[in-house]
Amino acid sequence: MDEEMVQKHINLLEHNRPVFWSEKIMIITEDYEIKGYVFMPKTGKKNRLISDILNSNRRFIAVKDVEISYRKYPDKKTEKQDFIQINLDSIVLLRPILE
Repeated sequence: MDEEMVQKHINLLEHNRPVFWSEKIMIITEDYEIKGYVFMPKTGKKNRLISDILNSNRRFIAVKDVEISYRKYPDKKTEKQDFIQINLDSIVLLRPILE
């Protein structure tokens, strides 16, 4: 992060405004259905959050407050995790969850 960007984040924190957009999402992979929150810096429009994540040069997506269901074993108990990272190549579907 360059100095100007760091200063913008400090200014936002000092004024008690969130520095990140968050969105609840559902991710489907071959084996799992995953629900949780993704976060992006507040540098653009919120409606671009998911597309920005998918089109970034990063190979993994970080997800917080996660619920993991096993698609092949629906009777298996849903697992909860504070944080996971998912390889973008394993994602079959990613969509927002409207609350």
